[in-house]
Amino acid sequence: MEKRIMKLGHSPDADDAFMFYAIASGKVTSGEIDFEHVIEDIQSLNRRAMGAELEVTAISAHGYLSVQDRYRILSCGASMGKGYGPIVVAREKIPDLRGKTVAVPGKLTTAYLLLSLYADDFIPVEVPFDGIMDEVLEGNVDAGLLIHEGQLTYEETGLLLLLDLGVMWAEETDLPMPLGLNVLRRDIPQGLDTEVLRVHRESIEYALSNKKEALDYAMRFGRGMSEDTGEKFVLMYVNEWTRNLGESGTGALEYLFEKAHAKGIIAENPMLDILCE
Repeated sequence: MEKRIMKLGHSPDADDAFMFYAIASGKVTSGEIDFEHVIEDIQSLNRRAMGAELEVTAISAHGYLSVQDRYRILSCGASMGKGYGPIVVAREKIPDLRGKTVAVPGKLTTAYLLLSLYADDFIPVEVPFDGIMDEVLEGNVDAGLLIHEGQLTYEETGLLLLLDLGVMWAEETDLPMPLGLNVLRRDIPQGLDTEVLRVHRESIEYALSNKKEALDYAMRFGRGMSEDTGEKFVLMYVNEWTRNLGESGTGALEYLFEKAHAKGIIAENPMLDILCE
């Protein structure tokens, strides 16, 4: 039987590389599917999903709102954190973000949605995620919204923490903070859809069971992070909810969208169509 080729989108970040290592290296394979890796920043993947370009892709939880009619959520592969998450930094203390320019990694990112929940009347300036600290340091914006490893490395540049959205979230709820999801296009037929899910889950399990091997690969995407920092970052976001969303992961998504709806940021709560085994 001829295998189906599917485009698999994920970001050029150590945590995604860790999750998909077993697929990329051939440690986990499928007799029905060959995956063609598409590695782009999360905002670009969000935009690609809006055009339904990729059969399976990482996406922001916020981005799912725009593509729920074309994609289903996979029950594995989510990026969620508890007690930590995106942060806002600046060169100096700013008591209020009202009227201030804030570099954000894209308006479809969950980080942007979260900042919109916890801050009002700021002026967003879209900047590639890996250029945000430089924009703040050069004085081109008043503050920056950091995702990925910037959450751990910002102090090395002399920037100051203004808001820790993960901590603010944890003060409200015991649910994890949902940031990223893996989604599967709805036109993938029954049988192939669960095969995609199986391969993803086994890749995640392989990485968690062979951490050193998977981390060695993941650090190729570490953008200069030390090995210790890289490991800390990866294991912050590849965790129990990555293995399986479960009730708390699903509840976290519901809580996020209910908050956004209550504040008038989104028009309605989305349909959480989650593919499970």
